[in-house]
Amino acid sequence: METKTVQQRLEILSDAAKYDVSCASSGSNRKNATKGIGNGVACGICHSFTEDGRCVSLFKILMTNHCIYDCAYCANRRSNDRQRATLTVEEIVDLTIGFYRSNYIEGLFLSSGVIKSPDYTMERMVQVARKLRMEENFNGYIHLKAIPGASPELVHEGGLWADRMSVNLEIPTEPNLKLLAPEKNYPAIFSPMTQIRNEILASKEEVKIFRNARRFAPAGQSTQMIIGATPETDRQIILLSSGLYKTQNLKRVYFSGYLPVNDYDKRLPALTRPPLVRENRLYQSDWLMRFYRFKAEEILTDDQPFLDLDVDPKLGYALRNLHLFPVDINRADYEMILRIPGVGVQSAQRIILARRHRKLNSEHLSKLGIVMKRAKYFLTCNELPVSTTDWTPEKLKHKLVAGAVSKNKKSLDTQLSLFGNYQPVLPPLH
Repeated sequence: METKTVQQRLEILSDAAKYDVSCASSGSNRKNATKGIGNGVACGICHSFTEDGRCVSLFKILMTNHCIYDCAYCANRRSNDRQRATLTVEEIVDLTIGFYRSNYIEGLFLSSGVIKSPDYTMERMVQVARKLRMEENFNGYIHLKAIPGASPELVHEGGLWADRMSVNLEIPTEPNLKLLAPEKNYPAIFSPMTQIRNEILASKEEVKIFRNARRFAPAGQSTQMIIGATPETDRQIILLSSGLYKTQNLKRVYFSGYLPVNDYDKRLPALTRPPLVRENRLYQSDWLMRFYRFKAEEILTDDQPFLDLDVDPKLGYALRNLHLFPVDINRADYEMILRIPGVGVQSAQRIILARRHRKLNSEHLSKLGIVMKRAKYFLTCNELPVSTTDWTPEKLKHKLVAGAVSKNKKSLDTQLSLFGNYQPVLPPLH
């Protein structure tokens, strides 16, 4: 058996980690008050990107790509004939500290294939976080994946050392999860997710009473779903995401367009490229729910369960509901102003403040940051009495997206070429 160097194993495991996209680091303030190493900052530290556009400014690594499971959609499934590698606890700790001191990274994102058992895997991941905090006095950002099926005690300890934890939902519906990953189930996934939610809430209450109490996963938790490997509609996915935000208090739901890595498995769709545009539209829908006060039921309907790939979901909503427009910018409430295409959150807030002092016209709106090229069809003000009744949804859509389709196709082709040429971006070992 060939012995691989640390550099070789690092290359293998960094490449294997590219499929996990839930690595944003915002939301944690871990101050360095002990003259240790690093700081975790709330503004986020994701400022480097791989060639395929995914953020890896954290030291993003799998502990191992060995796995006891044989999930159809996973490149690391046990039946795949591919290079395997494992890093020890000490090696991950040494690499993290070495890269940090060389100013290559500012935190760690640690996930893993499942070796031997969920407890065996989770225990070693927790050891990494514990050694970084206790032995290396590392105060930088740590994101740990919670392994479904691991004991509550290990999940609890992981949350005491990590800034953020996440449990991957993977497939949006349980029947399809059982089809593609028969060894997995929703109860095993939701159990640690619910535990993390409850412990985060309990920790916040404890900190109110005892200022110096240890915080549990202060940056919250997230999850990830694979999009396109199974036939769920966008409406199902958006409703599920909305439910997770409400019931599990998640910070983020991440969507990962399915990469056809196991095209020999007939349970999977015959895709030739990942659904990147659909993935982007789902992120835009998620943004509408989190910042624009949209309800999941408003973004898509039973009659239209899939997002229009030619227009963003906010414009799609407006085109389906032309009877609500044009909006009088000088009288409408904040929620309705947010629904005007071309108006962002900050612009809507500026409108509310500015109209206290004067009636706004189109010149004022342009100065407030409104994209008038789009918004003018959906609003009215003093000298801009444009009405959407002059347009059918089809004609207005055509006018707004003319020329954008070819531009989007060029952008998509660029992204796809980068997927094909992916190479992990690794700092040199010293």
